[in-house]
Amino acid sequence: MHDLKLLSGRANPALSREIADHLGVPLGKISLGNFPDGEIACKVDEDVRGRDVFLIQPTCPPVNESLMELLVMIDSCLRASAERITAVIPYFGYARQDRKDEGRVPITAKLVANMITRAGADRVLTMDLHAPQIQGFFDVPVDHLYGAPVLNDYFLHDSGIALDDVVIVSPDEGSIKRALGHAKRLGGTVAIIDKRRVSATKTVQANILGGPIDGKVALMFDDMISTAGSIKGAARVLHDHGVKEIHVATSHAVLCGSAMDNLREADLTSLVCTNSIPLRDDQKLPQTKILSVAPLLGGAIKAIHRNESISKLFR
Repeated sequence: MHDLKLLSGRANPALSREIADHLGVPLGKISLGNFPDGEIACKVDEDVRGRDVFLIQPTCPPVNESLMELLVMIDSCLRASAERITAVIPYFGYARQDRKDEGRVPITAKLVANMITRAGADRVLTMDLHAPQIQGFFDVPVDHLYGAPVLNDYFLHDSGIALDDVVIVSPDEGSIKRALGHAKRLGGTVAIIDKRRVSATKTVQANILGGPIDGKVALMFDDMISTAGSIKGAARVLHDHGVKEIHVATSHAVLCGSAMDNLREADLTSLVCTNSIPLRDDQKLPQTKILSVAPLLGGAIKAIHRNESISKLFR
């Protein structure tokens, strides 16, 4: 591992330190700051010539600042003659802009992929892309990890929930495959919230498709929670149908806009998320549980560095 260099951006330094501890290597020295006009300043403070460099930087809010910092870091390492540069992006911003859903709009996820590639990244390591086909937007290899094993392991071993009474809930039709995957590993029945769009900006949750859920413990999984409007609506329907507990789990807790108000009104028993995005104190509910993905990302970094398969991480 002596040729490996880990460098962290400012978006999630705590996760970077956990990954470094897991691998048993120190974080590389890099100076990041801002000039008086807001431009990003970067200097790699140690030799990376001929090294296998991993840059850890989720493009989470502030998204544009985090993204630009990642690009500047990549360029710094490229010009310092790094042998290989891997962009480790636990959360990939702009992932929801992955297609033209109306005329005269951009496909920004593709644009961002092009920017990262052209900056000099040789490969990308990311987790739970909102649309898995975004892997194809990159012209370099992409290793796509899933947070589901981390979430499942928590509910199986550490949550204290009796899984005999569990129903796995899909918050909308688009998440059915995810719900079935969790049900395969956790057991229980599957229910689907029938979400209907009533306008360009508003959706309503009205019905539940599936078996009876009265008296059940509901586990609801989603890849990310942004404003939590869908979670609030789904929780209302679940409460109306008599569930005794609602546990929501997500890989990426973006939690922007009115998310915290919506989560409080949802009356959740617990909110489980990973540390792919750092949470401020005002983004944490008393019942929030944060799980670390450092072992998952660290295992992938070790496998990539040694040119080994990472498929074992999916099992």
